[in-house]
Amino acid sequence: MGVVFGVLGPVTAWDGSGGVLALRGPRHRAVLARLIVARGRVVPVTRLVDDLWLDPPPDAVGAVRTFVAALRRALEPERPPRAPSRLLVTEGPGYALRADVDGVDAWRFEQVVGDVTRPAEELIPRLDEALGWWRGPAYADFADEHWARAERARLAELRLRAVERRAEAKLALGLAADAVPDLDAHVAEHPWREEAWRLLALALYRTGRQGDALAVLRRARTLLVEQLGIDPGPALRGLEDDMLHQADRLEPGQDAASRVWAQATEAYDRTVASGARSRLESTVGILRNLAVTGGGGLEAAREQRMAAIAAAEELGDAELTARVIGAYDVPAIWTRSDDPEQASQVVAAAERTLAALTAGGPSVTRARLLATVALESRGTRTGRGREAAREAERIARGLDDPALLAFTLNGVFMQSFHRAGSAPQRDGIGAELVELSARHGLVSYEVLGHLVRLQARSALADFAGADGHAAAAERLAERHERPLVGVFTAWYRALRLAASDQVPGEEVEAAYRDAVARMDGSGMPGFEAGLPALAELALRVRDGRPAQTDAHTDWGPYLPWARPLVLLAEGRRGEGATALRKAPDPPRDLLFEAMWCLTARAAIAVDDREAMERARDELAPAAEELAGAGSGLLTFGPVSRYLDDLTAALR
Repeated sequence: MGVVFGVLGPVTAWDGSGGVLALRGPRHRAVLARLIVARGRVVPVTRLVDDLWLDPPPDAVGAVRTFVAALRRALEPERPPRAPSRLLVTEGPGYALRADVDGVDAWRFEQVVGDVTRPAEELIPRLDEALGWWRGPAYADFADEHWARAERARLAELRLRAVERRAEAKLALGLAADAVPDLDAHVAEHPWREEAWRLLALALYRTGRQGDALAVLRRARTLLVEQLGIDPGPALRGLEDDMLHQADRLEPGQDAASRVWAQATEAYDRTVASGARSRLESTVGILRNLAVTGGGGLEAAREQRMAAIAAAEELGDAELTARVIGAYDVPAIWTRSDDPEQASQVVAAAERTLAALTAGGPSVTRARLLATVALESRGTRTGRGREAAREAERIARGLDDPALLAFTLNGVFMQSFHRAGSAPQRDGIGAELVELSARHGLVSYEVLGHLVRLQARSALADFAGADGHAAAAERLAERHERPLVGVFTAWYRALRLAASDQVPGEEVEAAYRDAVARMDGSGMPGFEAGLPALAELALRVRDGRPAQTDAHTDWGPYLPWARPLVLLAEGRRGEGATALRKAPDPPRDLLFEAMWCLTARAAIAVDDREAMERARDELAPAAEELAGAGSGLLTFGPVSRYLDDLTAALR
């Protein structure tokens, strides 16, 4: 990590190894603090002058520029003379700090506290760590500055909310006794926070201290009435009434939905024998629902899926195994597997089960197995996945089963990358998914259909159409709790900006920083690997700059096609030519055209005619598309531009 800024306490900065950077005098730190408060926006020099001095000296503007120059030397000591700063940038009438979210402790803190999707067991250590970042009041050395007041107050409120969220998480996990001491101290320091009193009373009640809990609520009432002249809010009044009546909902997790869940699972355990085969099918249904929650839920579902399949195979019942495998019909949009090894195991189990089924086995069962083979074979170089997708679709279209057809269409989508330029075909698949799913209430597949169309319309440079599908997917995601959708639409909006020549590079970079931050904890390693580096390379190509050459860049699976350009950017032409010759053909997936465009760029640079001819032939069917935009994430520009360059170079 590069420079890290700290404002949760006195304003400071650390280098990549944790050493404190010398920021000179208080006005140097004031300039830095003011730019951090602006959160990446430009602060005009005249505003900095007004913020730094009540009575500015005649040379105030020059002094600010001197402070900025000194800060740049401290923050980027290895920057060559006259090279533009990449961190503290000059833009228009002023300056801006281009730090990543992870580069400012307050921004990281805000992200942790605002994460509403993380389960309680993961949230507690995250909040413990985040609260440990505080070294004192925010912007402690600028407490009296008017420009810092609102941000100080906001961060102070966020810190109190973090303490309360940690207590909520402990209560959710049944750790009421552990929550009491922290909450006791919290209400003593902040006696006007009704939520703190509510949580303390609830924690005491759940530890069996009903009398103490009621005493806390009465103490809160007395304090609010006598000191502020107000009655407690409905949350405190309702809690007191519930305690007096010992309401069931006061027990851990006893909201209405939790009560139903607890009663149903208790009845299931009581009535369904522990060795019953139906338990396996029920388990897969839970895993399927868990997977669409994203993050830890997706990872947990992936971990348990193969265990369920293995348990079914041990029973020796091919039809049961087929149902267990085929029931995991979780929609998939990304064409690289999150766990390739497990995917190959699932395919092998599905193929074994297909072979074991009798010829008269249910068609729907065979179709689900074949669709599973098609989905889990994504990104591989065999033809079996495409063959399985075609057969599954053929069976599904002959049956009156909308859910089965949607599942098989997902497999068809995953196997639709046999050549470049297939965005129109994928758009048709997405359109059918949306129409079919909307008619039959298949929410997850309706979301998938909109995301497929978002990708396809982006490839065809129809961003107005793609915008509509992004908005539709987000509406469904909000209504039906599909948090992973926001990861994809955040990347799309960054792509949308990058595809326009009118948007400044700094704004595009900020959008990609936000998109990258949203991947944290998404549970999709196959999606995350290498994409941040590839997005940066796409922006460099957009601006006519060479590839980034940082040795620590994580290119993930895209290294073979990026490496020639990296070597060329370092002036190592011979090694770049060798790397180009060694690069395999790109996998046939959502970034197929993008990788061929990188190949074309390197081939032209080293005058490799064979590679140029192959790139031209592969890219020709995509002449009307934007390279890489079919991913919905990034673009290397029009494919036609590369074809023109290849034609000119081959003359």
